[in-house]
Amino acid sequence: MHPTHPSLSRRALAVAMLSFSAAVFVGCASEPAGPAAPKADASPDALLKRAQAYWDLVKANDNIGAWSYEAASKHPQASLEGYLKKGGITYSRVQVLGVKSIEGDTATLDLDMTYSAPLLRIRNVDLHTEDQWKLIEGVWYHAPPRSGLFPTK
Repeated sequence: MHPTHPSLSRRALAVAMLSFSAAVFVGCASEPAGPAAPKADASPDALLKRAQAYWDLVKANDNIGAWSYEAASKHPQASLEGYLKKGGITYSRVQVLGVKSIEGDTATLDLDMTYSAPLLRIRNVDLHTEDQWKLIEGVWYHAPPRSGLFPTK
């Protein structure tokens, strides 16, 4: 967190969460499948590798690559085009620390990250947070929680 601007940190966190949540709800039509589907592997090691690969793509601003790791990419209502419209947050550091829990087809990971929201003049905020993943057809997908701020219909 930014010690000189405590109110900015809460605002930045809210913006980050809204951005993640918005990715789930945007888009109208689904895109054709991209590269070959990943191999089914529900192990915690596979989850950690997949999560780090996803965050490496996000950090590199490769949203096209990151899309295939999103649970939303498996929904017919979501589209790559809609996913690409999200943004405004950049990540200079994301480290997947470990699996906090796995319950059924849902997992929670611990992350450390440094992010910025340049349009809001928020820079280099350090954050320890949790990241949600969902097991779909034997493969882990990034699944940020839905926000009450966005309607589901």
